[in-house]
Amino acid sequence: MKNIFQKYWLIILGIIVGIVGGYLYWHFIGCNGGTCPITSSPVNSSVAGGLIGGLLISSFDKGKKDNKDNKK
Repeated sequence: MKNIFQKYWLIILGIIVGIVGGYLYWHFIGCNGGTCPITSSPVNSSVAGGLIGGLLISSFDKGKKDNKDNKK
């Protein structure tokens, strides 16, 4: 478990920040009428924020890429 956290700590941090950001978006801006599928619920908004945060941070991750070209 410790090894996984050390390897993916930046992505985990991005997910946590995204969850908090999604909840704050729901709290301050969210849809009151219930017609918005993502922002009408704090759970949906937090999950969407976590996904966006994790994907955004992972796109900047410069982890080692294993290629067949690199092994030659």
